[in-house]
Amino acid sequence: MNFKKIIAITSVVVVIIGSVYAYIMYKDIFSPNTTFNENQVAVFIPTGADFNQVKALVKPYIENMERFEMVAEKKEYPQYVKAGKFVLKNGMNSNELINALRQPLTVNLSFNNQETLHRVVGRISQQIEPDSLQLLKAFTDKTFLDENGFNEDNVLSIFIPNTYEFYWNTTATKVRDKFIKEYRKFWTAERLAKAEAQGLTPLQVSALAAIVHKETVKNDERPRVAGVYLNRFHKGMKLEADPTVIYAIKKQSGDFDQVIKRVFFKDLLTDSPYNMYKYAGLPPGPIAMPDVTAIDAVLNPEKHNYIYFCASVTNFGYHEFAVTAAQHEVNRQKYVAWVEKMGIRR
Repeated sequence: MNFKKIIAITSVVVVIIGSVYAYIMYKDIFSPNTTFNENQVAVFIPTGADFNQVKALVKPYIENMERFEMVAEKKEYPQYVKAGKFVLKNGMNSNELINALRQPLTVNLSFNNQETLHRVVGRISQQIEPDSLQLLKAFTDKTFLDENGFNEDNVLSIFIPNTYEFYWNTTATKVRDKFIKEYRKFWTAERLAKAEAQGLTPLQVSALAAIVHKETVKNDERPRVAGVYLNRFHKGMKLEADPTVIYAIKKQSGDFDQVIKRVFFKDLLTDSPYNMYKYAGLPPGPIAMPDVTAIDAVLNPEKHNYIYFCASVTNFGYHEFAVTAAQHEVNRQKYVAWVEKMGIRR
């Protein structure tokens, strides 16, 4: 065999070996490498995680970890692990998986109807990385409160129920800063002017709106209920709002899980600045997180002369309104009779 034939054969062998190697590499990189049946799965990588932690998190979803690791090394992923929420799609190959783990996605954070700051941060912590203690510390930081004109009683006013977009690993401080920014954005020049026209500050609007929110779930009735409370407020009357008594009882007991359907005379004697039967003016802060319809009801109240209202026993969910105490007493007696008939004791 002459030298040229040896060179030719050697070249063919090298090409074959190279082709086989290239095919193996191609298969390792571009063949599907997932093992789940869903269309996609979410993976949450905590702040400070290393590649070993990432492998442990994705292992249930990866068919061949060796292929995954090989591609990760070639793409230098272990040196640049990112924290956050990531979505892996069914049928992704190793190259696509690594690319997906480099693209953190946002989460839609939502909450409503929370009665306390503790419950709000608890709800938020279920949706992003910071825990409730970190969030609570951020929102009750004295410097933050002082600089923004809040205190621990009224800081709940910051939260305007909505859906907000965050990266999952956003820090507690940045979450807080985002909400104060959204709060300022909510209070437009138009809303501020309407609050001033009612003789209220934004914080007072939130406190009153929380009462309106608790009094009626009917959005179309909220402006009328708001009008009643504003009539009382401007006349210097006590608000005498049952929801404030219920909140005062819960706050004093520390049990916000209890259900109180009926307020008795003895409850009206509860000594709390939140009890608007005992104290005039507005409570120190909102007794719940009012939604936007309740806030706008206070800013756009129905103009009328009503001073009293009582739950209707003929149009359930709504209320009967009255101008005089005598008219109100007739409505109240109807309600009391219905409550007794239904056997509601608490």
